[in-house]
This record gives sequence, C-alpha cells and structure tokens, in this order.
Amino acid sequence: MRSVRSSAGSPARVTSGGQPSMLAMLLRQAPYWRTVYRRTWKGAVITSFLQPWLYLASMGVLLGGYIDAASPGTGGASSYLDFVAPGLLAATAMQLGTEESMWPVRSRIKWDKTYLGMIASPLRPVDIVAAHLVYSMTRVGLACGVFGLVLALYGVFTSPIGGVVAWLASVLVGLACATPVYAYSAGAKTEQGFAVIFRLVVIPMFLFSGAFFPVSNLPPALEVLAYLSPLYHGVELARMAALGTWTAWAWVHVAYLVVLAAVGLWWAVRRLTRRLVA
Repeated sequence: MRSVRSSAGSPARVTSGGQPSMLAMLLRQAPYWRTVYRRTWKGAVITSFLQPWLYLASMGVLLGGYIDAASPGTGGASSYLDFVAPGLLAATAMQLGTEESMWPVRSRIKWDKTYLGMIASPLRPVDIVAAHLVYSMTRVGLACGVFGLVLALYGVFTSPIGGVVAWLASVLVGLACATPVYAYSAGAKTEQGFAVIFRLVVIPMFLFSGAFFPVSNLPPALEVLAYLSPLYHGVELARMAALGTWTAWAWVHVAYLVVLAAVGLWWAVRRLTRRLVA
C-alpha cells in the first residue's frame, strides 16, 4: 500500500497494483451523496420519521389498549406496546432499505444516468454499489435512531444497551433487505417489477413476520415462510434486545442476516457490472 493525493488534496490509500482502495473510492463519492441527501431529506421526513410514529400510536397505544385488556402479556412482553414496538423498528428499516434499492437505483441507470458517468471514471461497480448502500444505510440508521429515541421515551427498552443493539439489528435487517433488491434493480429491464415486489414481498413480510403477532399463530405453511423472511430475524433480534430476553437463537438470526446481506451484495455487484461494463 502507498499514499497518493486524491482529487480533494487529501492522502488516499492505493493498492500495490495502482488501484485506489475501497475507502478512497467511497470518499470520492461522499460529496455527491451528501448533496443528494441535502436536496431530498425534506421529502423523506414523513416516510422516514412521521409514519413509524403513526404506526406506534395506532397499533401500539390505541389497539394495544384493547389487546392488553383482553389478553395481557403478548409474546412474553409486559404490554402489547412493548411487543410491537421493536417489530415496527425493524419493519421501518426493511421498508426504507427496500425503497432505497428500487427507484433510486433504476433512476441512476436509466433516467439521470449517474452510474454511467461514475463508471466512466476510475470508479468500479463495487465502489458504486458500496457507496450507494452506505448512503442508504445512513438514511436507515437516522430514521431508526429517531424512532428508537421515541421508543426509549415510552420506556420500551429495558436498558440503554438494549436500545443500541435493537438499533443495530434494525440497520442489519435494512441491509439484508436492500442488497438483494439492489441486485434485482441493477439488472431489471423495466421498473414494473417494483410494484410486484411491494405487493407480494414487502407487504406480506410487514404483516406476517412477527411484528404484530407471534408467527406461531400462522398456519404451518405460512409459518415456515415467515422463518425464511429477513424481517422475522430482525424483529426477533430487536425484540430480544428491547426486552432483554436473549437466547442462543440470537446468533442464528445474526448469521442469517449477515449471509443474506453478503450474498445480496455479491449479486448486486455482479448484476451492475454486467449492466454497465459487459
């Protein structure tokens, strides 16, 4: 490894073969993504920050009052709010991660063609994918961080450490959902499949992955499908962290999400390379 001067004038690490390092390539794209966020954050306020609060008020507080009166102690939690809140945190990450890997990717390939300009520079497809995912996970982390602070005010977390771990679990589930969808978007011929993904994948995951009720209440076939859902594993991790009910299954949930994110990243880079280079 040796150091050279980047376009911004700061040292950039370069590999022995002359190729700038991944970190250097990410830093080169930082001004672009910072500008994107500065110009678009206002339009994302409702979906990123207000919508989860509305879900929490309607499902956790209002509906939860009726459920607690009829059957207190849902899923081992002291109240329905404590049960559903970690699930909503993970579901928020899933929705944001999925959305950021659909139309924004399609736009940069087909409509504004930003990726075509990037690939004409020294940037590689893996650098483009990595920078986009870092930006997406930053948005996911910010939204879930604000949501997590609200949950802390409600007293959902049994400890500050639990709140931090629940936040990390939500970011991980966002990444595990974002990378496979990114791969699909990178190679899709049209954007019509996005509506199918939302109707047949995202919405069923949101409703039947354990966020609102235990998956054991589902029919056997749907219960198996729920176990395959990345959101289920994220919900279980966030709920364990929030309630302090850790089991050995936590490592299984983490491993499942990490493997899914890694496979999705590999597929995304492969598909984008074929789209831009091959």
